[in-house]
Amino acid sequence: MHEVSIVRLNLLRAMYLLIVVGLGLTIWPLIINSPRAPEHMQGVVWALLGGLSLLAVLGIRYPLQMLPLLLFELAWKVVWVVAIGLPLWSAGRLDAGTGETLFNCLLGVVLVPLVIPWPYVVARYLKAPGDPWRSPARQVKTGPGMILS
Repeated sequence: MHEVSIVRLNLLRAMYLLIVVGLGLTIWPLIINSPRAPEHMQGVVWALLGGLSLLAVLGIRYPLQMLPLLLFELAWKVVWVVAIGLPLWSAGRLDAGTGETLFNCLLGVVLVPLVIPWPYVVARYLKAPGDPWRSPARQVKTGPGMILS
């Protein structure tokens, strides 16, 4: 398995901390003190981002174990930028709030890949064998040197 340097681990911790602080300042006040009940999907987004921020706290202590959280962060931001942000921008239909979201997502699309230890990700998630789909068959010994499965 690829070793990940202390510098890279601390960069990961800084990214998790940025997520915790950023969402702590923007999303948690909405969740806790919203003057009105949010619309359905707005509430879903707040809950999802609130949950993301709570899990990012674990990333500060366990930066490698929580890497899937950063991969999710990168994935959703790329999807939003490509499917929503850039089409609105190219059509000249960005309002102030959507423009701010586009900027924030682009910032994440740039910063998150810079801190992810890609050789570790490739070794751990792409090259390593996956978990088994079912229990291995029981082996039965039938005699000296013979095993039936």
